[in-house]
Amino acid sequence: MSGISKLAAAALAAAVAAVPSAWAGKKTDTLEMAYDQAPENVDVYYNNVRIGVILGQTVWDTLLYRDPVSHEYKGQLARSWKQVDDRTLEFELRQGVKFHNGEDFDADSVVNTLTFVADPANKAVTQQNVQWIQRVEKIDRYKVRVVSKEPFPAAKDYLATTLPIYPARYYKEAGPKGMNARPVGSGPYKVVENVPGKSITLEKFDGYFKESPRPQAKIGKVRIRFIPDRQTQMAEVLSGGEDFIMHVPKDQAEKLQTVPHLQVLSGNTMRIVFLQMNTRDATPAPQLKDPRVRKAIAYAIDRNAIIKNIVGAGAEPLYTICTPSQVGCTHEGAPVYKYDPAQAKKLLAEAGYPNGFELPIHAYRERDQTEAIINYLQAVGIKAKLNFMQYAAMRDQGRANKAALIHWTWGSNLVNDTSASTPVYFGGGADDSTHDPKVKELLDKGDHTVDEKARKEYYRQALGLIAENAYAVPLWSLPVYYVASKELNFRAYSDEVPRFWEMSWK
Repeated sequence: MSGISKLAAAALAAAVAAVPSAWAGKKTDTLEMAYDQAPENVDVYYNNVRIGVILGQTVWDTLLYRDPVSHEYKGQLARSWKQVDDRTLEFELRQGVKFHNGEDFDADSVVNTLTFVADPANKAVTQQNVQWIQRVEKIDRYKVRVVSKEPFPAAKDYLATTLPIYPARYYKEAGPKGMNARPVGSGPYKVVENVPGKSITLEKFDGYFKESPRPQAKIGKVRIRFIPDRQTQMAEVLSGGEDFIMHVPKDQAEKLQTVPHLQVLSGNTMRIVFLQMNTRDATPAPQLKDPRVRKAIAYAIDRNAIIKNIVGAGAEPLYTICTPSQVGCTHEGAPVYKYDPAQAKKLLAEAGYPNGFELPIHAYRERDQTEAIINYLQAVGIKAKLNFMQYAAMRDQGRANKAALIHWTWGSNLVNDTSASTPVYFGGGADDSTHDPKVKELLDKGDHTVDEKARKEYYRQALGLIAENAYAVPLWSLPVYYVASKELNFRAYSDEVPRFWEMSWK
C-alpha cells in the first residue's frame, strides 16, 4: 500500500504546521512504540515473529553476547567458555544474577530451559534453533556443558542470540502458557503488563547485573502497542501519540523527513525477501510442479525497479536464499534470472499455459512490495490473488500445505550463519515445501561439517540446486526505515533489533 492516507496526510500537515511543545513519552519517561504484528506467545520459543525476537533480546539474557558491530562473542550469563571437543561447549556461569521474580540464575536454569525446548515433544515453534542440541549437562551449580548431536559450528552464534535462559523453577511450573501470561526473564527490562494482542509494557529492571556486556537501561518504561494498520501508526507518530515505529514504507518515511519533531533512520538488515513455491504433490497450484513455470515467475519480476521505487536505499538484489553476511552464504555458480518478461511468457507457453493461470499468493508484511510483484506476474499472464494475513496464520497455512506461493521475509533470528536461513525452508522441516532429498542432504552436511572450506562447498552446492530448480525466487535484502521522536537517542543496527536498553532521552 503506497502513498499516505487522508488521515495520515492531515496529521502530516498539522505536524509540520505545529510542532508539539513537549513529547509525551519524554515527559512520562515512557517510550511509546507501535508495531503491526502481535506475537502469538511472548515465550521466545513459541513465536518467530520479529517483535518476539525484539522482546526476547529485551526481557531475557543468553549465555553469550554477540556484539552487533564487531560480531565478537562476550560472556553474558556465562562468565567464560571453552570448546571441549567438536560437539561440546563448557560454560562457567556468572554468580549472583537474579531473575525478575527474584529466583537465582544457576546451572539448573540453563539445563531446564534448553532440555525442555530441545525436546520435540514440547513443540517449540522455533524448532530449527534447538534441534541440534543432544543434551545439556550440569557439572556443578555454576558450570554446564551443551552437547550437540553432531558437530555444529554455529552453536555459539545460536547460544548468543536465539536461546534465552529462563528461571528453572518458574518455567517448570508455568510452562509456555504461563510464560506468555506473565513473562519472567533476567534482562534489562521486565514485563509489568501483557494484554495479549493489544499491548505489552516493560519497565527498567533495577536489579540488572552490572557485569553484563549490555548497559543498564536508561528509559523507565517501554509500552508497545500492536496496531496492524500502518496508516494508523503513521497518524499516531505524527500527532505525538507514539514515539517510535519501524518498517515504515519508503515513500512514507521520505515524507516524514520534513516533520520537525521527528527523525527518520534507515539501514540494510539481515532480513531477506523471497518467494517460496510449493512443489509438493498436494500443492494448491499444481502448475508450480513444472520447473518452466517456476522459472517464468523468476523472470517475470523486475527486482531492481522494485528496489528503486518501493524497497528503498540499502537494499541489495539477492540471487540465493540466504543473507549475504552469513557464514556459508554465496551465489557463486547459481543461475541468475534477470528480468525478462518475454522469456517468462515463452516458458509459460512451453509449459502449456499460453494464457497464464490463476494463482493464490500469501503475504503478511510489506504489502506494497507484494502488490508490485502481483502486477509483474499479471503482466505475463499469471493472475495472482492476494491472501494477506498475520504471520502465524500464514505460516500455519504453509505448514498445512494450503499455500502455493508465499512472499516470505526471514531475519534468521539474528544468527549470522547459513544454517539459520536456507535449511529453515529447504532442510526438510515444517516450512519446507519442496522436500528435495539432495538439497536436504547437502544442507545437513553444511550444518554439521567443522572444516570451513568443505562446509562452504556443501552450502554452495545446495544453494545452486535450489536456484537451478527455481524452487524459490530470491528477491532482495530488506532495509528498515525507523521513525522516532527527535527527543530520542537511537541507533539502527543490521540485526533489526531496537536496543531499548541503549536508548535515552535527549
